[in-house]
Amino acid sequence: METNALLLLSGGIDSPVAGFLAKEKKYLLNAIHFSQEPFTDNTPELKSLASAKKLGIKELIIIDCGKELQEIAEKTFNEYYFVLMKIFFMTVSEKIANQKKINFLITGESLGQVSSQTMSNLQTINSRVEIEILRPCFFMEKQEIVDISIREGFFEISKGPEQCDALALGRPKTKTNIDKVLIELEKCNMHELVKRALKKIRIIKTEKININKIIKENQSKTICEK
Repeated sequence: METNALLLLSGGIDSPVAGFLAKEKKYLLNAIHFSQEPFTDNTPELKSLASAKKLGIKELIIIDCGKELQEIAEKTFNEYYFVLMKIFFMTVSEKIANQKKINFLITGESLGQVSSQTMSNLQTINSRVEIEILRPCFFMEKQEIVDISIREGFFEISKGPEQCDALALGRPKTKTNIDKVLIELEKCNMHELVKRALKKIRIIKTEKININKIIKENQSKTICEK
């Protein structure tokens, strides 16, 4: 029996692999992407659309949240930015999942790969939502994830520099104190940011997405950036 889950697609390598692994376990995937434009270009969105189509997902929910992330960056202690960003993503995703009667979120996070993925920070992020977050890549090494991405045909879509740090400043915290995080959440009025984000939803059907075209554009950008 298939179980509905909402996959957070970033445009990077890890999240499509998480989606692939979940699909193998018979999860029925929906997908969401958080666009950081105008602080990034539209490359992450296009890559997420291509990955969603390859995963057999018929539409991608897109949240235009660049302004909300800017407020988090400007109003809070910079070292907490990535944790606060993830709390924002999870909270918005939880609201949408509840509306659609989806029971799980799925992310491409793996333990210790980046600052927001330490055990301490993941526990902090988890504590701010009630929905269960599944992390199929959790105990995998980066090379294992890359190998699956190559084998299953996602790598040419996903490769290239990550753009999630477009608004990040300072040295990120690898261990967070929930009481201090709550203070930061108040400073940026996270509840209001989530409400605003939920009013800026776009839904794009993937059926007309040209995966090969996106791969070519991504290859061109990757070459220019080297």
